[in-house]
Amino acid sequence: MSDDNTNGTPRPPGDDTGAENLPGRRRRRFPGISSRAYEHPADRSALVALRKLSGFDTVFKALSGLLPERSLRLLFLSDSVRVSDAQFAHLNDMLRDACYILDLEKVPAMYVSQNPQPNAMCIGLDEPIIVVTTGLIELLDEEEMRAVVGHEVGHALSGHAVYRTVLLFLTNLALRVAWIPLGNVAIMAIVTALREWFRKSELSADRAGLLVGQDLQASMRGLMKMAGGNHLHEMNVDAFLKQAEEYEQGGDLRDSVLKILNVLPRTHPFTTVRAAELKKWAESRDHQRLMDGHYPRRDEDKDTSVTDSFRQSASAYASDVRDSKDPLMKLVTDIAGGAGDLGGRVRSRFGGSGKGSGGSGRGADTSGEESGGSGEAKGGPSAT
Repeated sequence: MSDDNTNGTPRPPGDDTGAENLPGRRRRRFPGISSRAYEHPADRSALVALRKLSGFDTVFKALSGLLPERSLRLLFLSDSVRVSDAQFAHLNDMLRDACYILDLEKVPAMYVSQNPQPNAMCIGLDEPIIVVTTGLIELLDEEEMRAVVGHEVGHALSGHAVYRTVLLFLTNLALRVAWIPLGNVAIMAIVTALREWFRKSELSADRAGLLVGQDLQASMRGLMKMAGGNHLHEMNVDAFLKQAEEYEQGGDLRDSVLKILNVLPRTHPFTTVRAAELKKWAESRDHQRLMDGHYPRRDEDKDTSVTDSFRQSASAYASDVRDSKDPLMKLVTDIAGGAGDLGGRVRSRFGGSGKGSGGSGRGADTSGEESGGSGEAKGGPSAT
């Protein structure tokens, strides 16, 4: 059988050739790939723990009667356009192509919804549904859209749709019980925890989008357009990534606290941060090994250790804190390392000056450290 695939239609499941021909370039597919291959460590450890819980699936099946999944399916079926060979055929080709590359056996239903806000989502308990808005389709070019479709298929392969649906339900429930004393507090505690996982799941799905599109520049452009709109001639990827670097290391401890407060109500990480994280992963050894065909397989998932997953997650967080240029993270590192004159450092990073020549000197040194690191790139709802 020929490897040619010039119209985006997936080859039969039995064809396990490692690469796929597309006009002008070749793209690799990943037979039997486990979602663990691209999942962010924090996302992966949470999912492994949930999947290992005895009776977890049973509980969620019991919840299905309360969750609005059936209503959502009927809503999209009645008031959106279902992607198929007859409707939005180019999106249908992209969807089938993404499922073929990531070896997702059952192609999810996909709908286009009339909405000027660029957005996409993957929801559902029993079977995932992918929804993209007209605003997103009009904003992105073909290769950028391919990365987005791959992003949503990555959510489906990881089993994210279930937890995203639960978050949607709980968020709506919190609004309804806000008048009940302490009721909203209890629900919002769960919602906040789910949002933290949700943000990490977005980083995982960005990686899946890159595996499908296999065009880092297209992924970068898509994220940049989500931030600045369809004015590509006015934007620059390198300058956009520079913003992420400035955001991470700029300011003092007050800015670090504001960053945390700004991100807490969000389901998605900030766009510049997503771009920087994806670029860092694309340049990593893990990504290179994956592209060379060395990746965890789905049939090994049952043997995955919860302890190992938590260890990897803890290691990733520790590395993030250690390498971060954020003033608060640097202070945490200083505390862990037993740094001297901690009081002077705290005063300096909150914008005050240390008293005496010693405190003043320490503050000047800290400022120099922060500005000196500016050359290193470490790293409302938005689409996908």
